[in-house]
Amino acid sequence: MIAVDLAPGIAPGRDAVVALESTIITHGMPYPQNVETARRVEREIREAGAVPATIAVMDGRLKIGLTDGELEALAQACDVAKLSRADLAACLATGGTGATTVSATMIAAAHAGIAVFATGGIGGVHRGAETSFDISADLTELAQTPVTVVGAGAKAILDLPKTLEVLETNGVPVIAYGQDALPAFWSRESGLPAPLRADNPAQIARMHRARQALGLPGGQLVANPIPASAEIPREVIDPIIGAALSEAEAQGISGKAVTPFLLQRIFELTEGRSLEANIALVLNNARLAAQIAQELKTDVQKPESVVVPGGSLA
Repeated sequence: MIAVDLAPGIAPGRDAVVALESTIITHGMPYPQNVETARRVEREIREAGAVPATIAVMDGRLKIGLTDGELEALAQACDVAKLSRADLAACLATGGTGATTVSATMIAAAHAGIAVFATGGIGGVHRGAETSFDISADLTELAQTPVTVVGAGAKAILDLPKTLEVLETNGVPVIAYGQDALPAFWSRESGLPAPLRADNPAQIARMHRARQALGLPGGQLVANPIPASAEIPREVIDPIIGAALSEAEAQGISGKAVTPFLLQRIFELTEGRSLEANIALVLNNARLAAQIAQELKTDVQKPESVVVPGGSLA
């Protein structure tokens, strides 16, 4: 039996709830910016009329929603496991403590009946994957777990064209919010066109419901561009990413260690500007996710769509 702790005040199905990952706390930012940002993200969601549910495994218990004390403890903890689909169950079974990545957060959110998840950016196909085969589990999770994920696209350190191709192959809708171009995390545009576009939260909620009505597995990715005031343009960030990637390769860094290393080096090379942009985009994604969750809450109270013989989806 898996021990699941649903925090007081979190009632999926009754309230508009937004899931939040915890690796942004343990592996994405230094202390104390990590816990300060986590609190700011939760506050943004509450102010937008939804309920935040930060997800983590603590002492072998799956926590759906963390208290302020638990956020603080996680932010200062050392040697916290980074959990994806492959190791989530093992951490629970062995009584461990772990922070959830996009894939593990999606699993936990779906388990708890939460349909919307806000993150910074998803993982994807790493550069050089044609020889390393390093592809994030986030992509296959999106293909099978019915959660709408709001992020600023895939992390810009990745091979974005290959990431988009894998998502397309797996039937994952990639929806740019308010623009035709696919955003690239710190930058508003990646140079790639987005497969789909939505201009308001209600459209995204209807897309989520339509997938359910069709019986399609998986979720959808909402690529929400970073606010213009906070972006680092592609022509500025791309050479910095290239330098950080070269350092990682020279030092033999691979696997799960790559992303934290690159984010830290990019933070150093941009003199902290990347962290400021990261915080801005996470807050922006939280606000949009809260709006989508509210639309889904309203929609769930309506009669389910049906297929009428000789007709169409209602």
